[in-house]
Amino acid sequence: MMNREVRHLLVLVVVPLAFGAGVWALLRFTPRIRLENQSADPTTTATIHSADPNLWARSMERVKEDRGETGNVALEIPPELRHYEDRHWFLATQVAEVKKFNVQSVQDFVDLATMIQRGEMVSVPAVTDTYILFGVGAKADNARFTRWVDDHNIELYDDAELRDAYARLESARANLQKGISDLQNQLATLKKGNRAKALQKEIAAQQQELKSNDEDKALLDQSYGSPESRQKLLSDYASLQTLARNFGGRSFSLDNSNDRQTFRVNLLSSLRPQALKLLEEVAKSYHDEFDRPLPVSSLVRPEQYQHVLRRFNRAAVLIDTPPHSTGLAFDIDYRYMNGAEQNFLMNELARLKDAGRIEVLRERSANYHVFVFLDGARPNDDLITASLQEAGAPENEPTPAGNEPGKKTPAKKTSAKSTGSDTYRVHEAEGPACNSPDRQVAVRVIKKHLRPEGPTSYEIHAGPSDLADNFRPRIHDLTVVAISLRPFGPHNRLSPFPVRVLLPPAEPHRQHHLSCSGYR
Repeated sequence: MMNREVRHLLVLVVVPLAFGAGVWALLRFTPRIRLENQSADPTTTATIHSADPNLWARSMERVKEDRGETGNVALEIPPELRHYEDRHWFLATQVAEVKKFNVQSVQDFVDLATMIQRGEMVSVPAVTDTYILFGVGAKADNARFTRWVDDHNIELYDDAELRDAYARLESARANLQKGISDLQNQLATLKKGNRAKALQKEIAAQQQELKSNDEDKALLDQSYGSPESRQKLLSDYASLQTLARNFGGRSFSLDNSNDRQTFRVNLLSSLRPQALKLLEEVAKSYHDEFDRPLPVSSLVRPEQYQHVLRRFNRAAVLIDTPPHSTGLAFDIDYRYMNGAEQNFLMNELARLKDAGRIEVLRERSANYHVFVFLDGARPNDDLITASLQEAGAPENEPTPAGNEPGKKTPAKKTSAKSTGSDTYRVHEAEGPACNSPDRQVAVRVIKKHLRPEGPTSYEIHAGPSDLADNFRPRIHDLTVVAISLRPFGPHNRLSPFPVRVLLPPAEPHRQHHLSCSGYR
């Protein structure tokens, strides 16, 4: 009898404790899980055409895994992947291809959906044996779909939603007018003082809100006011809904915010067939060599999405015909690749450029930008020259000889350089990876700048391309004014890179140490 009471008492104690522990664990770890899911790559929501359910996770692991010391060799960037002497020539070449074939650019997601329906764009699987979409659609949001007209958005509705939109605007206007009237009546009864000032500020804020509300209504009237434009926008929305109900074997509701975001990611996972074919060719070469999937970070980008992306990525150009809006461009992410992988891939891309099949550039944002020529032939120089202004070049700018596509621009040779009465000597050296325990990089070549005021400063060039942002360490007592170290490889390490620097002849063998502290 006593044992039964003890057992009963233990049950009464243990069960509530177990329940409480379960509740605590749920509250403690659910936010962490939610946060991890939110920070996951958005392409995980794109369509995965694979019989292997673990292919996505396995491919992601292969892309990101630490290479260790394997393939830790110096980068050798071919001239084909560098900028031309006139940097506008790179964009002008892509604009010329658009002119050559009268390629239609994608304005917004409605345009993109229509082109997919017509077969002009094809969906790209989120993962295959040879490549993985790695960041495609990362900035896609869950807002309502809109048309992109004259650099502004026009919201899309069906008939019932349009009526609701007008009703909301009218209701908001009436409420704001009443609120402003009430505040003005209160203000009339007050003398000057803090309370009166506070009311004046509140009235001004509501008047500004009323003005914004009226502007929204005016835009709605402008967009849906005429029978023709109203019918066109209603038809656009109906077509988008039809595609969303059956897209890649999935159904998306445009009334659901999560579905809208996922649908956007799937739409952005598209290319023209010619570009997809070349992507698959490059991916197979890379996969055959290293047994890793090629990480593809960007595909088609409507001009509307390009404007959104520009806020986060300065490489997202805003010319009249951005290359990615054509569906002929894609980006390859090299941030986790070691030196051997990058060298192999760059040589492969250089070969394709020499064959006239692509335009390509190694960008500072850890991407290779690849633009595919539709017929496998580069546009002629005359057409490229005629496209320079559309690519942002000044008028009547002469075309440098180094822009000729058949002529490789050689890397800069070591030589002496004269600057007034000062002579500087150019040295070539190899810089080690920035992953040693003391996190120091030995740098040999420094360019000395003599200024009339302030301390003498030195400029360091440690890498092949543009200068890094927000990186201003100090070398002993000398301030570094610019540096081009960029992150490569896992854990924000720096892979080996060629270092070209300028050093006063009086100090040809002096070594300084560049601290990695402050690197981000």
